[in-house]
Amino acid sequence: MQNALQIVYLIPLLPLIGFLVNGLGRKHLSKSLVSVIGSGVILASFAMSIWVFMQVKGMATPYVAHYFDFIKVGDLKIPFAFQVDQLSSLFLLIITGVGFLIHVYSTSYMHKEKQEHYGRYFSYLNLFVFSMLLLVMGANYVIMFIGWEGVGLCSYLLIGYWFKNTEYNKAANKAFIMNRIGDLAFLIAIFWIISRVGNVNFNDVFAVARGEVDLRKFTGTDITAITLLLFIGATGKSAQIPLYTWLPDAMAGPTPVSALIHAATMVTAGIYMIARSNVLYSMSSVTMDIVAYVGLATALLAATIALKQNDIKKVLAYSTVSQLGFMFLALGTGAYVAAVFHVMTHAFFKALLFLGSGSVIHAMSGEQDIRNMGGLNTKMKITFVTFLIGCIAIAGIPPFSGFFSKDAILLSAFEKSPVLYGLALFTALLTAFYMFRLLFLTFSGQFRGTADQKQHLHESPAAITIPLIVLAVLSIIGGFVGIPEVFINGGDRIGAFLSPVIKPHGGHTVSHSTEYMLMGLSTALVIIMIIAAWFKFRNYQRTEEKGLGKVLENKWYVDELYDKVIVQPMHQFGGFLKSVIEKSVIDGLVNGVGRAVNYGGRQLRLLQSGQVGSYILLMVLSMVIIFALQFFLRK
Repeated sequence: MQNALQIVYLIPLLPLIGFLVNGLGRKHLSKSLVSVIGSGVILASFAMSIWVFMQVKGMATPYVAHYFDFIKVGDLKIPFAFQVDQLSSLFLLIITGVGFLIHVYSTSYMHKEKQEHYGRYFSYLNLFVFSMLLLVMGANYVIMFIGWEGVGLCSYLLIGYWFKNTEYNKAANKAFIMNRIGDLAFLIAIFWIISRVGNVNFNDVFAVARGEVDLRKFTGTDITAITLLLFIGATGKSAQIPLYTWLPDAMAGPTPVSALIHAATMVTAGIYMIARSNVLYSMSSVTMDIVAYVGLATALLAATIALKQNDIKKVLAYSTVSQLGFMFLALGTGAYVAAVFHVMTHAFFKALLFLGSGSVIHAMSGEQDIRNMGGLNTKMKITFVTFLIGCIAIAGIPPFSGFFSKDAILLSAFEKSPVLYGLALFTALLTAFYMFRLLFLTFSGQFRGTADQKQHLHESPAAITIPLIVLAVLSIIGGFVGIPEVFINGGDRIGAFLSPVIKPHGGHTVSHSTEYMLMGLSTALVIIMIIAAWFKFRNYQRTEEKGLGKVLENKWYVDELYDKVIVQPMHQFGGFLKSVIEKSVIDGLVNGVGRAVNYGGRQLRLLQSGQVGSYILLMVLSMVIIFALQFFLRK
């Protein structure tokens, strides 16, 4: 088995080759060939990921493939190595599987792009998948960081894909800059680990943390500081307070890009990193509490904002921020498996919802305002049914996938604190309400768009609807890998599968009857919220928002606050540096030196008078001075 796993490098290598071929040949390759290459390399990686997944079942220790020394300075050796275990193999399936469906979807959604731009688009998608694969396969924090930076770069390229639009470029810049804040903290954490351990290999770092190595050890302060720095890095990539505002603006990119960023790749990076570092996090209760509270606050804040958003993609964007908050809540309560489980189910239903929104936008000739939609269920039956399945899954209705993963998170919150559970349950109810608001405004009632839009309404082609159907099926059955023990003894197969990497949570502290009661309560309340959304929005009449509704529509004015508190002061400080420091001090100094040299040159020029007598006099004076210096220096 160990020898067989040596070729795991092909999984990220194939998307990298696809990036190079499509990128370099974008002006010469036909769209059909670009589509085949771009989607084919991801399919091949997916096939290999399935093979790896089958190989790692039952492996007690991770397989590490060392290829070469990436950094070698003195005693410091950082290898370019991949680590294959249960956690990385699961993420490989998510990234390549959902990524392949998004590539197939893109072949139809982006077919109107010019040939050169079409090739550029697919090359960026391939590079994105390569970077994410590098991130989850890296055997140490440095290789993980390379992939971490790679997905940041690709998000910038894809969010600003339509670069002639200034607003889209601003959104790309915002994503790139806000991620750099978290990335700096991640980088500092890596240096801190090197200073304590001498390398950044996962196995060595975790062995030191557990006290298995006597020569080096972490103090409690070290672990708390390192985990907090890593968490700051995660808040950037996975859009948590205060670094979450870039994610809704990332909707500027094409809809398949939104699905890739929000469902299968970039935003899950922070979850993966903390789950991978679970040994460190479990040793710092302070960091765990901060992760849980920040995650819950983010989930609640984003859910309230989503209630009043009218752009179909913005609703889903804030939904993603909220769901990521749920995942961090699980991580903060020690339920690492529940967080990873929700990453998987979320990848299914959120990719489905984003691609479904793209199908709607495609049919509506680019319209994204749900207030101008309605009545699409009769014209787009496949999109409607699959979108409905996605909404049921994210709302947490059994037996759809979201029910099982969200129930695991709510249970972990209840075990931690009833207050955390109450707030998390309230957030889950908001999720059901705003998602079915989105569904009813988009698909039910009377059509509220223009006559021209109504005339051109149609179901999307097969390249769009087939991925929707596949994701809908996964959204229905995907949760059965994590059936709670209260239902079936040994049903939690995902927990058992991940147990070599993530130790069991420590057992439930609630009885089966209490667990049944919590499930029944959350399900009943969610159904009530869905019914309330139906009565409120089935016959929607457009009105202007007032009061709190206006505040929520404007996203609690957080962007405006950041602009006032951070952006404008930075611009003013930059203006001060330019007008005072640069012009008066730096320019004054440089120009002063120039003027001094110029003045000195003019004065020295007077010595060159052309009179021989003056030259002889200067020569004699110079000789006298030299003789005098020699005389005094000898004394």
